[in-house]
Amino acid sequence: MTDAISAKAKRNVIFLVIVASLGYFVDIYDLVIFSIVRTKSLHDIGVTDANLRLQGVFVINMQMFGLLLGGIIWGIIGDKLGRIKVLFGSILLYSIANFANGMVHDINTYAIIRFIAGIGLAGELGAGITLVSETLSKERRGYGTTIIAVIGLFGAVAAAVVGQFDWRIAYYVGGGLGIVLLLLRLGTFESGMFKSMAQTTVSKGNMLMLFNNRKRFLKYLYCILIGAPLWYVVGILVTQSPEFGKALGSTETLSAGTGILYTYVGISIGGIFAGVLAQITRSRKLTMLVFLVLSLISVICYLSTKGITGEQFIWLCSFMGIAVGYWATFVTIAAEQFGTNIRSTVTTTVPNFVRGSLIPINFIFNLFVVHYGMVQSGYIMMFILTAIALFSLSQLKESFDKDLDYVEDEKNFAS
Repeated sequence: MTDAISAKAKRNVIFLVIVASLGYFVDIYDLVIFSIVRTKSLHDIGVTDANLRLQGVFVINMQMFGLLLGGIIWGIIGDKLGRIKVLFGSILLYSIANFANGMVHDINTYAIIRFIAGIGLAGELGAGITLVSETLSKERRGYGTTIIAVIGLFGAVAAAVVGQFDWRIAYYVGGGLGIVLLLLRLGTFESGMFKSMAQTTVSKGNMLMLFNNRKRFLKYLYCILIGAPLWYVVGILVTQSPEFGKALGSTETLSAGTGILYTYVGISIGGIFAGVLAQITRSRKLTMLVFLVLSLISVICYLSTKGITGEQFIWLCSFMGIAVGYWATFVTIAAEQFGTNIRSTVTTTVPNFVRGSLIPINFIFNLFVVHYGMVQSGYIMMFILTAIALFSLSQLKESFDKDLDYVEDEKNFAS
């Protein structure tokens, strides 16, 4: 009888990991689909070539603001009402928004719906990582979060394939994937740690706790900063590859869509290596150190390739993707740094704040470009972000073997 119960529990855990992985798959699909269909969709709703870049920036910024707001909303809900409620609510909002996206005919409606979709998507990764981290043993949770990242990041591959067809269909497919995932989630279960914590009177989902204690605030900030180089690589170096190609003397126009595809394939491969390295070394900090240094080397290779060809670009994007494949490790570190009563808030806001950091990074990068040009600015920004990330990493404690069944005190550090 005990063996039967154990076998059922294992199946439930495996199912939970799969559902969380598919949630991140949908997350990444939607995160990049606009970048892939941007030109076709904006042209279709009447945006002229002269306004294409600015209107595209407007829409993507609205999506990023949605992610920032949604990260806060779903994080707090996850700690107050449960991780499962986030998984259901976020995917439902996302699905409705994507179906609506396929019906837009003007730029303002497009941007507003992208904002709503961003809010919906914001809960996926954080809630999934939190739930898996609290359900699996400390020895195995790294494998669980690695599986989430690897399967999830192939959402970019799916987006690249579907995006080749009609852009409205691409959004309908995204909405359909969300509905299927919503049905699958009917079989999921709540975290035992959350259930135990929910019965107590401890403050839950109180985001002010991240700011009312200096040590706790700095730890939260460091968790965000260690992920910034990754989003810089994807959001600027790859997304603006046509401009970088021109600056490097490329004889052909580099494709941002192709770059995103191969970068995310690389990130999936890198995610496997990062997860395995963390398990072998029993150190997430050492894994992050290795990958941060490797990412710096990969960017130097990219920016020093004069006369870059399309084939070289594909290989370099794959290399950069592998080098920044620490996304799951980085989010897992954030989950392991804080108590159960604000873990969902942290794990949901941290990756979305990293994504949102692209806004100030873009602003600073553009200031550098005015004085130093694309390539030199690319170097400068990467060196600055890597230095900040390495310092932040040095300030965090190793969390690989950490017991996560504890809570944060409202005034003191932890209890």
